[in-house]
This record gives sequence, C-alpha cells and structure tokens, in this order.
Amino acid sequence: MSDPEIHSSFIRSPKQLVITVVLSFLIPIIGIVLLVQLVVQRPSADPVALKSDAIAARIQPVGRVVLAGTPAAMKEGVASSAPMVTRPAAKAAASADGKAVYNSACVACHAAGVAGAPKTGDKAAWAARLKAGLDALAKTAISGKGAMPPRGGNASLSDAEVRAAVEFMAGQSK
Repeated sequence: MSDPEIHSSFIRSPKQLVITVVLSFLIPIIGIVLLVQLVVQRPSADPVALKSDAIAARIQPVGRVVLAGTPAAMKEGVASSAPMVTRPAAKAAASADGKAVYNSACVACHAAGVAGAPKTGDKAAWAARLKAGLDALAKTAISGKGAMPPRGGNASLSDAEVRAAVEFMAGQSK
C-alpha cells in the first residue's frame, strides 16, 4: 500500500542537500544586506535645491490679491480702491515679445491656416482684418471668434500679451 514515491523528498543526494542548506542561509542574508543598503544609503541631493530661497521660489503661490490702502498695495503702486490680482509669473511673461507669445499659443493654427485662421504672412487674408484696426483684432483675439478660443486657447495670457501677439502677426502680414 505504501508507495516509496509518496514519501520521497526533492533532495536525493548529499550534494543537493549542501546546496539547499547554503542557499537557505545566503538568500536571506543577501536580502537583508540589500534592504539595509537601501535604507541607509541616501541619494545625494543638490545643495542648491535645498536652500530656503530655492524652496520658496518653487512653492510660491500663483497669484495674490492686493487691496488698495494696504502696505502691499503701496509697494505695488495700486491707487484705486478695487482689489488687484497680481501674478508674479505674468510680470515676466508680460515683458515677453509678441513673437514668443505667437510661438507658444498662436502658431499651431495661424501657421497652417487651421479652421479658417488667417496664415501669418498672408497679406491678402490679413488686409481686411487690418482695416478694422489693431484694437478690434486684439479684442477679437481676447474674446475668441469662430473656431478660435478666447486668448488663442491659453487662458493665462494677459490682454497685453495677446495684443503683442496680434501686433506681431499683423506686422508679419503687412
């Protein structure tokens, strides 16, 4: 009734027994050493990135509200009583020329004439639009028209940046 195969083990020779015993000790030891290395070894961080100024620059708020009559408003030069929203990133972007704004938001449609957009440099397509004036073109670009979304699809652009892009495209098409 008893079959010798049922009660046999996987280790059939002394060599297999020695290998099994050695590996049963080595594998856990190697695993523990690797885990200790992982915990103890810290990645070398850039010391400049850990300075408080660099951290503050990375986590600064996108914008802030400045009320007239407060010390912050005096520093910003706000004279009216209406609240003013300032955007630190927008100050730098406001100084960007129209070409940079065009390349970031407008070129996708106006370079190829997508959905009826007048191609930049196409004098005939821009002639009728330029007759309306730059103010009307800028207002249309800010509010959107037809397939063109407001501000060319980039809601973070200021009115001045949109106008600079319009002036750039108009200048290329005269």
